[in-house]
Amino acid sequence: MSNKLAGKKALVTGAGTGVGRGIALELAKAGAAVALHYSSSREGAESAAAEITAAGGTAYTLGADLQSIEACLKLVDDACAALGGLDILVNNAGITEVVKFMETTPELYDRLYNVNIRAQFFNAQQAVRHMLAGGKGGVIINITSVHGFAGAPGHAVYAGTKGAIIAFTRELGVELGQRGIRVNAIAPGWIEVENHWRRFEGYDPIAGGKRLPSQRVGQPADIGRVAVFLASDDAAFMVGQTVIVDGGQVAMMNNMALDIGQ
Repeated sequence: MSNKLAGKKALVTGAGTGVGRGIALELAKAGAAVALHYSSSREGAESAAAEITAAGGTAYTLGADLQSIEACLKLVDDACAALGGLDILVNNAGITEVVKFMETTPELYDRLYNVNIRAQFFNAQQAVRHMLAGGKGGVIINITSVHGFAGAPGHAVYAGTKGAIIAFTRELGVELGQRGIRVNAIAPGWIEVENHWRRFEGYDPIAGGKRLPSQRVGQPADIGRVAVFLASDDAAFMVGQTVIVDGGQVAMMNNMALDIGQ
């Protein structure tokens, strides 16, 4: 445990698995009290909360279906009630689907846009209401993806949502910076999460890592530590930026698309 975020109160959406779970654990290690949101991964959120409390931290779990705007607003309100306020919002929850452009249905399109960007918008709006009422400002960290910077087959809808998050982050940083609320984003590259083992037959993180300049795939804690930096006073002069954390994936010139990302 460190004191970098001591006394801070954070809500992390999509914290039951993968990147969100890793972010919640790292924020707690830095001293923040954390509300862990989950949609379907209740067990993962509760196990992370148990890990935090066993280490002497404070954690709560909250379930919500972020396809509903009303659920988004209630989630933020419930987190504030549990924590006694809100200093940090990490908008991480999202859906990844790999579907060819011509096979994309309106239902799939709506589901991804509703969760990946609309929920971030209204989570942030409600969080800002609480932050302004608290009079101390705050921090919003939006999780986007390298798919917002480079194309890969089958990601027409997903990449569109992630590009929208980058633009939204930039605009919101400009609009809220002078009100004491810093907004930035993180764009993860290939981060090893539980879903990769379920969805990709023969998934091999060692071989995959050799395709990256870093020579390894990322871990959720890699993103969590960057989130701690952005949430802390160390990043006080960063506004509206998107930090790419990808082991060199986007920097590398490669005509072979890496189709596994955040």
